[in-house]
Amino acid sequence: MNYGQFLNMIPEFYLVIILLAVFAVDFIVHRSEKKGDILYAVTVALMAVLPFRIALLGEPAEAFGGMYVASQAANVMKVILSFGTIIVLIMAEPWLKNEASKYRGEFYMLTISTLLGMFIMVSSGNFLLFFLGLETASVPMACMVALDKMKKQSAEAAAKYILTATFSSGVMLYGISFVYAAAGTLYFNDIATALAGINPFSEQILLPVAGLVFFFSGLGFKLSLVPFHFWTADTYQGAPTPVTGYLSVVSKGAAALAAFIILTKVFGPLVEQWELMLGIIIMLTITVGNLFAIRQTELKRFMAFSSISQAGYIMLAALGGSQLGATALTFYVLVYVVANMAVFTVISVVEQNNGGRTDMDAYNGFYTTNPKLSFLMTLALFSLAGIPPFAGMFSKFFVFMAAVAGHESAPFWVYLVVFVALINTVVSLYYYLLIVKAMYIKKTTTPLPTFQSDVNSKLALALCTLGIVAFGIFSCIYNWIAAAAV
Repeated sequence: MNYGQFLNMIPEFYLVIILLAVFAVDFIVHRSEKKGDILYAVTVALMAVLPFRIALLGEPAEAFGGMYVASQAANVMKVILSFGTIIVLIMAEPWLKNEASKYRGEFYMLTISTLLGMFIMVSSGNFLLFFLGLETASVPMACMVALDKMKKQSAEAAAKYILTATFSSGVMLYGISFVYAAAGTLYFNDIATALAGINPFSEQILLPVAGLVFFFSGLGFKLSLVPFHFWTADTYQGAPTPVTGYLSVVSKGAAALAAFIILTKVFGPLVEQWELMLGIIIMLTITVGNLFAIRQTELKRFMAFSSISQAGYIMLAALGGSQLGATALTFYVLVYVVANMAVFTVISVVEQNNGGRTDMDAYNGFYTTNPKLSFLMTLALFSLAGIPPFAGMFSKFFVFMAAVAGHESAPFWVYLVVFVALINTVVSLYYYLLIVKAMYIKKTTTPLPTFQSDVNSKLALALCTLGIVAFGIFSCIYNWIAAAAV
């Protein structure tokens, strides 16, 4: 075995170094009064280098016979995931300092371990490595959800998450076994070649189709697609707010790109079998997520159903299965990261300064006492709703275009899916405006007190707001993603 192949896994190798460095620092300074500040400075400083190091990588590389594939598109997604993780680390600092100071080292190591698993997922060229990456991401995430273990809701959320993750992993493995039985291999390229040689009208097609259905069902749990979404609201509500933000954007981005790669690369020969199924799931996901979001009065549950709906929009880019679809999906994830993390940063700030309240009524009259936070929250919500000129409008336009443009002659049902998504965009605008209404219009005798945000929250909000505005203006970002998708 040539161990030099590990040098082709530079992002993962660097993450392992960061993980070991954080573990060593945590061990060395565990008795220091400034332990938390040292850990935070070391972790953020090391993580800040990661996206730039990945962006400088050259040509695509492979390792271990194609099990690991470092494509340009995967590297772009790794840059986005790293950027989102840095924002999470920054916005989590006030919570760690005030409520979870003794778990700082564990939080940083679990976050890095989860990111390592996501990196492996998006660079997998083999189902075995993909599953290992998925579990490397899922198990530490369950620990993060349960980190606030003194609260009943956090323990309940972790139990639901780990049980659902275990069940979905079992379903996924069952599907992978079907695919292996049909193709005789676990390598993505070899499976595609084997499936291309099967007559679509013969009985032989039943086995890989069954594998496809079971595999996508398992991955649907990770993406919170309907009808695999039942764990989402309870887990989002019970988890610590920084963990909820991380779960809603970073893990969803990795799972979305992995789903796109596997559907188009592995199951490309079965595109007629899975496109219609995916279209129905997308319509259900967007519609159910929007309708249930309208009924919510707890803001983290509200954002849970919002993220379900957003998952439907993300997967809309996969309908075409084209280069344009890969570009649109990646750009959507980038915009979703900054917009959603801006909302969760505001939720975290309010939670820290208002006795842990996250209900929507707590934001009544918020503008009268905290106009700056209200304004930034409004910008983020408008971007999530797709209102111009914010980046969210462009990301939605690109996924709509990709869904149709990916076909030489798009069938009627593709236009129907896009039409349903367009109608739901109007619905989403209504429920996002419910929060804006609470902040600016609703009156209350006991509004939130005026408070000063901490430096870390200000930095996280500044990065997110800059992204919300800049990603919709500077086309070089989109061109960079498009060039990688080639």
